[in-house]
Amino acid sequence: MKLRSQLYLVVLGLIVGSLSAGFSAGQARAAGFPEKPIRWIIPFPPGGSNDILGRYLGVKLTDRLGQQVVIDNRAGANGIIGTEIASNAPADGYTLLMVSTSWVMNAAVRMFPLPYDIEKSFDPVATIGSAPNSLVVHPQGPFRTLRDLVAQAKSKPGSINYAHTGVGGFNHFGGELFKRVAGIDMLPVPYKGGGPAMVDVMAGNIPVLFTSVTQALPHVRNNRLKFLAIGAAKRNPAVPDVPTVAELGYPGYEVAVWWGVVTPAGVPRAALDKLRHALTAVLQDPDTKKRLLLEAAEPELLTGVDFRKKIHRERAQWTDLAKVAGMQMRR
Repeated sequence: MKLRSQLYLVVLGLIVGSLSAGFSAGQARAAGFPEKPIRWIIPFPPGGSNDILGRYLGVKLTDRLGQQVVIDNRAGANGIIGTEIASNAPADGYTLLMVSTSWVMNAAVRMFPLPYDIEKSFDPVATIGSAPNSLVVHPQGPFRTLRDLVAQAKSKPGSINYAHTGVGGFNHFGGELFKRVAGIDMLPVPYKGGGPAMVDVMAGNIPVLFTSVTQALPHVRNNRLKFLAIGAAKRNPAVPDVPTVAELGYPGYEVAVWWGVVTPAGVPRAALDKLRHALTAVLQDPDTKKRLLLEAAEPELLTGVDFRKKIHRERAQWTDLAKVAGMQMRR
């Protein structure tokens, strides 16, 4: 009996020692982080707001961290494909994921499990900023004003298509909420991302797109798109002449898109802290603030616990709206 107890203590000591050694080695590796390039997964195609901001910030992070931040566009299923890839990546700090409102909306609209859990499969790094939703059309298209669009939709229900990036995405919620506040019917047409959807609107192949002001603004400046209105409580400083939906007679319409960065859950604390510190420094840089405001995005910095609370709160908010609007998906 005494021999068995001694053997037990020896085995226990070996296990504890092994775990301690593994922990120490992991912490040592994290202390030298980063020692190689970092992959930043953008779960949408090039050209969308996630991609625009990700590429700009990737350059800034490269300078801060001393290692190349490589943008990896993994589009499909309204961001789900790229997000699943990120959730299965090693939790070592060398994989970042660009997330946005659509990331939370995907979880809110589906009545079946996704291949990851937005609150358990990832560790929040920091939010980046937010921008209002907008309604855009072709400058030479049939709709000169928002009232023109509503008038046709009411006279010919279902005659107007609008582009979105997939069921449960930011653009889809924006379109369905506008249908409710304006009392009209339009037909949603899904695309693989904001970039392809915008290309079709600029080509005149589809008349309406609900998208962030950030994504639409460069094309509006080049006279390839036209703003009809923005979905915010007040006008945006970057486009002060564009009225809000509420100003034009349709109160209750506010949809904002925000962006943030997460890692697979379980990244060593030292590595996670370095990522947060670097991203915070980039976002507090005056040049970055100017760039965000130029793109109609307002800086918003939440890290750690505060970012996690935002995810939880908005998941509940959009789940409620999905139920009311009948947007929930079943297998």
